Amino acid sequence: MTGAADEGAVTTTRDGTVLQITLDRPSRRNSLSHSMIDALVTELGAAATDDTLRAVHIRGGGADFCSGADWVATNAAGRRPRTGDLVRRIPHTANRIVELVASLHLPVVCTVRGWAVGLGANLALAADFTVAADDAVFWEPFLGRGFSPDSGATWLLPRLVGLARAKRMLLLGEKVSGAEADAWGLIHRAVPEPELDAVSAELVDRLAKGPTVAIGLAKQAMGYAQHATLPQAMTHELYNVELACRTSDFKEGLAAFRDKRPPEFTGR
Repeated sequence: MTGAADEGAVTTTRDGTVLQITLDRPSRRNSLSHSMIDALVTELGAAATDDTLRAVHIRGGGADFCSGADWVATNAAGRRPRTGDLVRRIPHTANRIVELVASLHLPVVCTVRGWAVGLGANLALAADFTVAADDAVFWEPFLGRGFSPDSGATWLLPRLVGLARAKRMLLLGEKVSGAEADAWGLIHRAVPEPELDAVSAELVDRLAKGPTVAIGLAKQAMGYAQHATLPQAMTHELYNVELACRTSDFKEGLAAFRDKRPPEFTGR
């Protein structure tokens, strides 16, 4: 556990090969204090180099996922940061969280109940799979607060749901329910709240039993292809195939296909 009690905490546990991360500040709808953001960056960075992990699961403590960065504390009276503070700091804090989730060579699942707001929403949208309660709320309130979107919102939303719906969320500040987010293709799946934990657990377990190296390479290739031409993307794929073919899981996949049985991948 990292972070002072009054500033919330990021709690991590190991469930076999799965890193379970809980945003733990329920009294503030899990808004992320500076110490929580730093802790989340640290935990995700460590996961990137941990060969014993095969999946990451992020959720909020209590009734909500995350209500974003704690701007109230950041802008408390008497605190006047130097000019350019955001430009210097955010790439290494809030933005770094989104980058790590998107680039981690492990599948990342977010479980969302209650509110997912601002940075909290973008964290969920950057994950490989987000499962939400059908009455959860995704909200990008930046313009309503008088400032422009950040933490990847302008990159993530148009790619996930198109410009028209992205403008509804970003320019008009429309709230989107979990059920709507599912229908839009914004998230992986929405389910009734009582089913949420079981559905997420089943998905995390499935991913943790997959061919971890190949999953990481496929995730990385899809990210690269977002700004590449088709020939560039296919060339990039070939190098990834070359790496994947050298794994034990590749050999196991072929053997399982030959023997007409389910593969038993080890993540190696």
